[in-house]
Amino acid sequence: MSAKLLILDDDHDILQMLKTIFSTEEYELLLESDGESALRRIAADRPNVAIMDISLPKKSGIEVLKEAKKIDPGLAVIMATGYKTTQNAIEAMKHGAFDYLTKPFDMGKLKAAVKKALDCNLMSRKVRYAKDRSQIIEEDVAEDVMIGSSPEMIEIWKMVGSVADSDATVLIQGESGTGKELLARAIYDNSRRKNRPFLAVNCAALPEALLESELFGHEKGAFTDAHSRRIGKFEQCNGGTIFLDEIGEMSLANQGKFLRVLENQEFERVGGNETIKVDVRVIAATNRSLLANVKEKAFRMDLFYRLRVVSFFLPPLRDRQEDIPLLVDLFVKKFAKKYGKNIKGVAHEALAMLCAHPYEGNIRELKNVINSATVFCRGDILVPGDFESFLKAKAGFKEVDLDAAGDDYYEVFWRMLEPVFDGICQKNKGAIYESVNMGLEKALIHMAMEKSNNNQVFAAKLLGISRNTLRDRLERYRIGASDA
Repeated sequence: MSAKLLILDDDHDILQMLKTIFSTEEYELLLESDGESALRRIAADRPNVAIMDISLPKKSGIEVLKEAKKIDPGLAVIMATGYKTTQNAIEAMKHGAFDYLTKPFDMGKLKAAVKKALDCNLMSRKVRYAKDRSQIIEEDVAEDVMIGSSPEMIEIWKMVGSVADSDATVLIQGESGTGKELLARAIYDNSRRKNRPFLAVNCAALPEALLESELFGHEKGAFTDAHSRRIGKFEQCNGGTIFLDEIGEMSLANQGKFLRVLENQEFERVGGNETIKVDVRVIAATNRSLLANVKEKAFRMDLFYRLRVVSFFLPPLRDRQEDIPLLVDLFVKKFAKKYGKNIKGVAHEALAMLCAHPYEGNIRELKNVINSATVFCRGDILVPGDFESFLKAKAGFKEVDLDAAGDDYYEVFWRMLEPVFDGICQKNKGAIYESVNMGLEKALIHMAMEKSNNNQVFAAKLLGISRNTLRDRLERYRIGASDA
């Protein structure tokens, strides 16, 4: 299906000229000469991009722009004028225009602007640029998506539309829980590599030696228990996109090898001499200040500048509060469907409470609060009482300070258990101690195996237990893993 381009201008000659220019492109053209007809077209045909003249009879282009954005917030509008005034540009961009061009048109610039606007529109329809509950569609509920229509997020959508189809290295910065991996996936989904692999690696979750093997692979006999050759993520991802989360946690040794991949797209497997050539786009993310790490000699300066060819900053949720109601609606639908509950929405007082919360854990915190409230909700509307205990438990929670948590991690587990403890008590009367201990041990064993790629030697070392003990727990909890 071809993209739809609406052209609104009261000058018949300009309409015909633009019709001639864009008829050679793959667009379905919608031509209008007055604002009311254009608005009806937008409502009926949902064009992807519109070129609108500011100076129109009866209703100005700015007024049409404002009404058009109410009908379809995702419409990418390019405003055009023969009057080169700063105020016109400010007004147009303030009311949501994608771009602002002056007449007579530079046709090269106009075509480029339409192409960028189309990329942004198509991306926003995938990554869900919406303003109200009615625009949240079924596929949004079924999977994790990035969503938002605040000014900060609109700028990010526009930037994604501009850079997604290039092969430029991307650095995404932002606090934990702001959706960095979802943004990486949005870039990937709108790139020409979208039909090739997308692989994500958390650099903070793996020990240094294991991360090197995970990224670059290893040869048989490279180290103890390397019984066969292993292909690393860069090789697996050849032709595609790799997402490296928490890049600031990578050791200096691995940073050097990674820099070589960025510069030359080549590396050697651990214990190998063969140079492997790949074609991989890199998207990296961090919740740290890499510049501060550079100053502390914990991160290579050359790698830092090589990474930030394109740099995104994801704002914390507290700085985009107008997105909270939309996120609440999305998560309520998602978890109501997951738990088979007929929850119609959130009471006004409860929504006000949710909007006022600081969300130091960002979108992840909001999602977890909605998840927990949905589990325990007994009616068809979520009310303030459904959220109070969870918001209280989350208050002041951002990232667990492991140095301050003590050796027994009491604070960590208290915060995890407190919101769900009443439910555990109801479900496991008389067996709470045994159930929680077994659950924790099973989770630890399973997580260690996953982080170690099912390598029992690495997992046992990570946990600080013998391999025999690990095997016993794997059998006890029926955790399937290959004996590497």
